[in-house]
Amino acid sequence: MFDAFIVGGGAAGMSCALVLGSAKSKDFAKNKRIGIVMHQRTSHLQNALFNNVLGLAPGTTGASILEEGKAQLSQLYPHVEQIENEKVSSILKTSEGFIVTTNKNTYASKLVVVAVGYTNLVNIKGLESFIEAHPRAVVEKERIWLKNENHLVENNLYVAGTMAGWRSQFAIASGSGAQVATDILTVWNDGKHTKVHDKI
Repeated sequence: MFDAFIVGGGAAGMSCALVLGSAKSKDFAKNKRIGIVMHQRTSHLQNALFNNVLGLAPGTTGASILEEGKAQLSQLYPHVEQIENEKVSSILKTSEGFIVTTNKNTYASKLVVVAVGYTNLVNIKGLESFIEAHPRAVVEKERIWLKNENHLVENNLYVAGTMAGWRSQFAIASGSGAQVATDILTVWNDGKHTKVHDKI
């Protein structure tokens, strides 16, 4: 049983995993089992070029961020389980949380974060009742979102990034994933507002 299971290895998903992973020394998070399905093939980062993101050198590519993000997560927070070469087909609610099924395996988790892109080609069973037209995208592109309130779709089901209704901007998607992570940490910390900072 995972304590948190992230679906999607793009900007929002990896940001969420990094923040959750960075809390490992906190009493409320040290024994939590965290997993992330690192499906990146359809990520919009694959063909992105960044010249306008604070902290990134102009000319940084999205493809390099995808690779370096995986390495950063494994080097700094190896307890976060990266699940490669799998694609999620269903997320079904149970009395104990959720059952997440991929093309290869089945996982149980107390909570799930959906951090996939906002294309209307997403066909994860169990999410159909939450899908609506994206509120911040041009109608012609037929983008979708999971209807939510402050990233919470329903109890223990979160959404981050463009699928949460945000615009397709790298800094926004990353921030959305980090916000969801701090919301989860706050829940784990018995409702006490929580964030994680490293200091020099």
